[in-house]
Amino acid sequence: MKKAIYPGSFDPVTYGHIDIIERASDIFDELIVAVLNNKAKTPLFSVDERVNILNKVLGSLPNVRVLSYEGLLVDFAVSNGAGVVVRGLRAVTDFEYELQLAQTNSVLNSGVDTVFLTTSLKYAYLSSSTVKEVASYGGDISKFVPPYVEELTHEKFGIKKGY
Repeated sequence: MKKAIYPGSFDPVTYGHIDIIERASDIFDELIVAVLNNKAKTPLFSVDERVNILNKVLGSLPNVRVLSYEGLLVDFAVSNGAGVVVRGLRAVTDFEYELQLAQTNSVLNSGVDTVFLTTSLKYAYLSSSTVKEVASYGGDISKFVPPYVEELTHEKFGIKKGY
């Protein structure tokens, strides 16, 4: 059984993330969506909120589990029996950073490989940071995130959108 991990902050989860998750879940027997608890950042949503949001949004994918983690990704992968890390690439600029991470992870544990999936073109511009910025001004983020995520994101900014 091939098990993979798709790590990220998912703050909030976007259609670009969901695209990668759906495609990776078709490739691997089991996919763990790993929500990073990065204590150096101040996220919009708590780790528990992000896990709950992902579970709701991804509920129809039977081979996907959502877990949170902190520390080294390779340690989390090994402790969950995963030998592959899935990373999404939007542009060439992502590649340099992601390649460096993949090489570092390989040095830390050569038993964990990285697979890159390119984001579908219709989501290549999309990032969680963009979603948060647009939402903070009350902008329409319905093309970027599922309705449930849109509602929660606007609530976080104290914006009522007629829900």
